[in-house]
Amino acid sequence: MAKAIGMVEITTVSAGYEAADEMVKAADVELLQAEVTCPGKFVILITGELSAVRASVDRANGRYSDKIIDTFVLGNPHESIFPAIYGTSQPKTVNALGVLETYDVAALIVAADMAAKTAIVELIELRLAKGMCGKSYMTLTGSVSAVQAAIDKAKAEAGDKGMFLDSSVIARPSDKLLEYIF
Repeated sequence: MAKAIGMVEITTVSAGYEAADEMVKAADVELLQAEVTCPGKFVILITGELSAVRASVDRANGRYSDKIIDTFVLGNPHESIFPAIYGTSQPKTVNALGVLETYDVAALIVAADMAAKTAIVELIELRLAKGMCGKSYMTLTGSVSAVQAAIDKAKAEAGDKGMFLDSSVIARPSDKLLEYIF
């Protein structure tokens, strides 16, 4: 079985803590994140073998379906997802800057995975609902054509769920702007 990640995004804090507890008891998964995000939503991120992650997310879906905003299970997530989530990605150069914004966390992570697998790009950051009233955004870099292809694919992915908000591609961003990105 392949390594996977899964997420459950819930409308209330109390249900979030309960769901996180049930998810780790339901299957052999590692809890990567279980925390409150804006505006009082709760995000649970897990990793493990694909079948265990799926069983864990299914458990939360079954028990808390009336409080779930969104979920996902990704088998073999792109290796750049975690550094971007934790803010440790530091690209050497930025030829083009891609930005994509969504209404929720889960849609953004799935869109970022698609973007990273579509073209030769480097994810810079995934900002997950903190300080953004529940919205999320990602930044990525690469050649202009690669960034455009990645953003187009991510936009389509997030749009399929109705969670796409906005996007842009900036060729050769100013060093003055880049100071605020890194």
